[in-house]
Amino acid sequence: MSNAPVIAAVDGSEDSRRALEWAADAARRRTAPLRVVHVRQYAAWGQADVLVAGPPDAEGDPVLDEVRAQLRDRADAATVEYVALEGVPGAVLPELGADAQLLVLGSRGRGGFASLLLGSNGLAAARDAACPVVVVPRPGRTVHGEGPAEPGRRVVVGLHVDTPDEATLDFAFTEAALREARVEVIAAYPWPVQTWSAPGQLVPPPIDRNAVEDETRTLAEGFVAPHRKRHPGIRAEVRALPGDAAGHLVAASRDADLVVVSRHRRRLAAPARMMGSVTQAVLLHAASPVAVVPPQADE
Repeated sequence: MSNAPVIAAVDGSEDSRRALEWAADAARRRTAPLRVVHVRQYAAWGQADVLVAGPPDAEGDPVLDEVRAQLRDRADAATVEYVALEGVPGAVLPELGADAQLLVLGSRGRGGFASLLLGSNGLAAARDAACPVVVVPRPGRTVHGEGPAEPGRRVVVGLHVDTPDEATLDFAFTEAALREARVEVIAAYPWPVQTWSAPGQLVPPPIDRNAVEDETRTLAEGFVAPHRKRHPGIRAEVRALPGDAAGHLVAASRDADLVVVSRHRRRLAAPARMMGSVTQAVLLHAASPVAVVPPQADE
């Protein structure tokens, strides 16, 4: 899909303007066309999953006219296509990923409630789109925990050593190469491990934490090795950390270029696409843009 576009979903909100800037930069780095899409919502019952093209000429769309003005003076602007569609955004947006490299949107558009950090349209796109989805947060999110060990550009990627996903690692390394950044791989392991000898009786774990950490790091290094080989110019650091994976990824998002997480694989008991709790927590709380990558099995 080398000629596939980077799609920016816009709705005239400040959130979507930030997403547009991110998408325009991503298209330039990939030498890919930029497709700017405005989905105008209608309220017709029973048509939630119907994709209807807007007027043949999108010139009359005020949201797209505003975007044209925003991009007009960019010296580095990619080839831009403007598309107006009608439908329910939560149903239409995921369908746009069928022929895209990336789908980029803001953390919340005009339809979101003020109390929500991530709107339902963003959740639907991240869960259902066939391509990676990047959600650009509002500036100023506060994250807790240690900051980066050293300055410089970073792409952070979460790795579950029990169910590693090659597509997620490949996306992170490719993005780092495009940005001349290093890769920070976070492999979390559960700790403390609790066992029960009898109802109500908690016993200390007979497990060596150092051994668990070493095994996690060794497994992670093995999964990362092929990507290091394909991207010899990219420096990658593997961090094996105890406890909450989402918390570590959110903490690492401070001053990061991007956090990359995977979407759940489909399972026999739950064949519909799902988004894991870690991915959802990172989308809700990360300070940097977050890329949600569909697993290879979904593609």
